[in-house]
Amino acid sequence: MAALITENFRFLSLFFKSKDVMIFNGLVALGTVGSQEIFSVVAFHCPCSPARNYIYGLAAIGVPALALFLIGVIWNNHTWNLVAECHKRGTKNFSAAATCLIFSSVMGRAAVAPVTWSVISLLRGEAYVCALSEFINPTSLDMFPPGYGADAMARFPCDDLPGNLTKFKDEVIRRLKYESQLFGWLLIGMVAVLVFLTKCLKHCCSPLSYRQEAYWNLYRSNETKLFQRTAEVHSKIVAANSVRKFFGFVYLDKEEKELVQEFSVEDLQPRPQWDAITGVYIYRENKGFPLYSRLHKWAKGVMGNTLGPDSQETAFLAT
Repeated sequence: MAALITENFRFLSLFFKSKDVMIFNGLVALGTVGSQEIFSVVAFHCPCSPARNYIYGLAAIGVPALALFLIGVIWNNHTWNLVAECHKRGTKNFSAAATCLIFSSVMGRAAVAPVTWSVISLLRGEAYVCALSEFINPTSLDMFPPGYGADAMARFPCDDLPGNLTKFKDEVIRRLKYESQLFGWLLIGMVAVLVFLTKCLKHCCSPLSYRQEAYWNLYRSNETKLFQRTAEVHSKIVAANSVRKFFGFVYLDKEEKELVQEFSVEDLQPRPQWDAITGVYIYRENKGFPLYSRLHKWAKGVMGNTLGPDSQETAFLAT
């Protein structure tokens, strides 16, 4: 059972680290939809009070979206590659187009969850109804009783309306939900157009053919998987050697013993090597031959970032 759980966990880990960004973004969006549904049922309670309604309704839409955006930025490996790049090398090696595309990639991936949250909130309309109910003009409602102001209008999202105003509740909520859903559909349309234009710009600006770009994606995915698996084994062997040196022995299971016997690890990689393979990668060619990542570039012994007359670059991010 433990082995089965471990294998399933590894499968899920590999799946979520898949190169297929569209699938990952879809899963993020679905998770956000589920979270929004739970929030609406469990945590959303309109205060039904002037001024408080507006603040609470906007906070219910904006604050979770902001939190999801920050989490998306933090969880994105490209963010820390960019931080490492700026810390070690600055931005002198980036053109304006490369810098724009790098930030767009980081921000675009981080925006999936908050945009989904905002869209679902607007389509549901509950937060918008709560926020804007007090701003409904009573005179715009046919045969609405005189003498009621923002205090009464702010109570329409709740059930404690005066008896003579109950018959207007459906109309008020329907009007506000119409506005909310209209904004939601407009936001969907804007995002769709933006994604389409970004995809077109990416492929138009890329010097790579479709097949070479597909190969590059395969290379990056395989390099990442192999690097992580090898790093796990390497660190385990180094740790085993350190524990053996301290205690005089080290307790290993059968699989770990085979790893230690099969692979001999003596020294650790010096910091300059780690620095050389860490950071944002701008695709480059050296004498017509592609360099697909910082690790690939280091392995080929290419130093510096100077481009020859026949070289090309494009600002795709390495994973």
